[in-house]
Order: sequence, then C-alpha cells, then structure tokens
Amino acid sequence: MADEVKLYGLDGSPFVCRVKIALNLKKIDYKFVVEDLRNKSADLLKYNPVHKKIPVLLHSGKPISESLVIIEYMDDAWKGAPLLPKDPYEKAQARFWAKFVDDKCIPIVFKAIVSHGEEKDLAEAHEQLQFLENQLNEGKKFFGGDDINLVDISATFIAYWVGAAEEALGLKLVSKDKYPKLTEWCDNYINCQAVKDGLPPREILLGFFKMWFATPNSFVYNEFLNKSS
Repeated sequence: MADEVKLYGLDGSPFVCRVKIALNLKKIDYKFVVEDLRNKSADLLKYNPVHKKIPVLLHSGKPISESLVIIEYMDDAWKGAPLLPKDPYEKAQARFWAKFVDDKCIPIVFKAIVSHGEEKDLAEAHEQLQFLENQLNEGKKFFGGDDINLVDISATFIAYWVGAAEEALGLKLVSKDKYPKLTEWCDNYINCQAVKDGLPPREILLGFFKMWFATPNSFVYNEFLNKSS
C-alpha cells in the first residue's frame, strides 16, 4: 500500500510506546511488528543499519529511526493533533526539554532505580526531576499546556515506568509532597485515552522490574537503555 505504516518495536519499551502514543494522538492506522532483540529481524537491521535499535517507523516503504525524530516526522507528515508548537521559540523549547528528558533525566532516574535508591543516585535523580517540576505551569495539565506535546511524550517513562519500578522495589522517587505538579501531570497524562492505548499492562512492567531486581542481568539493562531510543 502506498501509505502503509508499520512500527517495529517491543511492547515493554518506553521509547516504542512514545511512538504508539503519537500515532494514537494523530489517529493513524498502523501495523505493529514485534521484534526479538536477542534475534533481530532482517527488516530491523535493514531499516536501521547504523544503530540497529527500536523503534523504527516505516511509512510508504521509507524508514525513520529514533523515537523523537519519528514523532517530529509524524508531525510534519500528517495532520491531526499537533505534537510540537508552531511558534519557533516554543518549538525550540519543546525540543530542548525533550532532549533533556532523554539525555539527562531518564538515564539518571533509571540509575537510581537500578541502585535500589542509593543515596547519591537518588539525590541526582531528584535534581533532574526538579527541573521538570519547575517546567509545569500552574493550571496546565501538560507540558504542552492544555494538550499533550513532544515533551509529555518524551517523559512517558517518568509517568508510567517509574511508578511500576517504585511498586516493585518499595521505593518512592516521585512523591506528591516533593513534586506536586509532576505527580498531577503523571495522573493526567496516563489517564488520557490515547496514552492508555499505547501503554503496556502494568503487570508486565511489574514482572520485568521484579525479575530484574531478583536477578540483575546486563542484557536487560543494555537492551533497555542502549537498544531503544
């Protein structure tokens, strides 16, 4: 089909779920192709030969890689709910904070989870989370204001995966007392229907984290942070 859309990925990846959520917000029909990261398909290696990572979006036979790049492409290629602001300055700010979430926030927060809340790692995670707390304006549901945008989607891991890790570990990273605006944003975001439909069942994430905490495995860690984007 000339306008066929395929998404190559894995349900448990927050980076893949970013793209699923964006597709839902844009109301785009697509075929989901499940990848085995221990035995990657010929298609994945063909469509993303440089990084060999998920997710990959295939649109009319043309591959696009990296979740945030895919979302920006979608915003240019399809009408529907805008995922980035039109104003050039606001668009630049959205890109900055999405990159901050990717480059600073997620790795440090995941490190705090992996270390079972070691004091130094928790302090570093709290410092980064405070930046996000400060970016949420009073009276606004999302980083994008009244509507979800690129920054909200980039922080899907914070909104959903962190809560599952907290429950599995018995640790509190994002408390309502410390981050009132961020916790309210988490609730608003994951209760949006387009977001709900793009997330894996919570039980799957709980099982993943419990398994990881019981038998730490470098493959799981590397696949999570290095094989998705």
